[in-house]
Amino acid sequence: MVFSSMVFVFAFFAINILVHSLCKSMKAKNICLLISSLIFYSWAGLSFVAIMLFDVAVCWFFGVLLELYDGKARRRLLILCLTIVLLVLGVFKYAGFVFENLQHLTGFPKVVPNIVLPLGISFYTFQLISYVVDVYRKKVPAQRSFWMLLLYASLFHQCVAGPIVRYGDVMDELRERHTTPAMISRGVSRFTVGLAKKAILANSCAVVADAFFKTDAAALALQPAAGLWLSGLAYMLQIYLDFSAYSDMALGMGLMCGLHYRENFDYPYTSTSVTEFWRRWHITLSSFFRDYVYIPLGGNRCGTGRQIFNLFVVWSLTGLWHGASWNYVLWGMYFFVFLVVEKFVLGDGLKKIPGVIRYLGVLLIVFFCWVIFRFEDLTALWTVVKGLFGGNGNPMTNAVAAMTFKSNWALLLVSVVACTPVCANLKLWLKDASAKSGAALGLYSVIEIVHPVLLLVLSAVCLTGDVYNPFIYWIF
Repeated sequence: MVFSSMVFVFAFFAINILVHSLCKSMKAKNICLLISSLIFYSWAGLSFVAIMLFDVAVCWFFGVLLELYDGKARRRLLILCLTIVLLVLGVFKYAGFVFENLQHLTGFPKVVPNIVLPLGISFYTFQLISYVVDVYRKKVPAQRSFWMLLLYASLFHQCVAGPIVRYGDVMDELRERHTTPAMISRGVSRFTVGLAKKAILANSCAVVADAFFKTDAAALALQPAAGLWLSGLAYMLQIYLDFSAYSDMALGMGLMCGLHYRENFDYPYTSTSVTEFWRRWHITLSSFFRDYVYIPLGGNRCGTGRQIFNLFVVWSLTGLWHGASWNYVLWGMYFFVFLVVEKFVLGDGLKKIPGVIRYLGVLLIVFFCWVIFRFEDLTALWTVVKGLFGGNGNPMTNAVAAMTFKSNWALLLVSVVACTPVCANLKLWLKDASAKSGAALGLYSVIEIVHPVLLLVLSAVCLTGDVYNPFIYWIF
């Protein structure tokens, strides 16, 4: 079951929010959320629930033990707990990748096992790791109730594809929370904006991205350069709109239930440096690696060589976290190189480059990062990179590329605007103006009431007949 489906929006979530609002006690509200979350997650397969239950049980058990021990024993308990949960993640996410490479190098094993990746395992594993480490650091108390820790890990709002919610962010609200009409209004607005991003824009951009980004190298070699650039642009828009849409919907659903999750995106395509891009893109993942990997390794509190090594480790892991394939490793190294250049080569000189040049440079860097991200087949990836510069011997453009652009230029323009804070700034300006003008107040009030309904209706129209349109990050 995906968020961007008629069943989820008009049946599952509608029933959940109704029952949740009718529950009088906090215990009843939490039971409602837990049952809903387990039903939602089990939709993908009951075996996946068993894996999640195991990970939660391990972290609950060790979390309690960590409060009973001190010194070296405590550290050993933490290492053992992290080893177990990372081993579970490693088996399901990376065993097939390891066996494939062993088979390629040695011929063993004869048959590579087909291990199905449990839905959202990368996200809830990181959440549980953050919980255990924060208990070890005495930032949060251990959760004595197994069911409450399971609720934290399985919250259907965000357990499948983030944002990565830290236990400390929601532990108080899991015990006691209140919803106000203003929170519900903000939640509904955020949810419908995310739904529209996905159903109207991201899914449409996906069609353009697939037009020339074919699935095999032979077909890719026949595509004109203009078509490849067009599909690359569409995919660049799609991946932001798709992933930020999921986060918008998660934050909106949380608000409707009285839960506040961290923001996960801050208009990353407006960045003027790669460093800034990663402060704005998938913020909860970046902050996780900063707080639980980079800083424990020494961060920037050591010499240049060690800082570079720390960055190398972080970006190797960031790439591998996204997927068990060499293109994701390459993707991580790609960003590692640019971040090292910015920090240690350009330094303060980066600020001397005109802002427009820096902005366009980041957009170009990000464009190619998504090309790397898209193609797991390295032969196909190289074919695309060559083709973007006319290296496959095809005409730079053809009638199909021209027609595709003419048919979709309005979609691409609206999608570009949706990747910027233009609409948010206009709304903020109108809100400020409404304090001084009755006409502005009336217009702002009408927009606040009408736009969620309008976006919901338009999204429903787009989703009609669209049986399955999963979010890109669900596969991670």
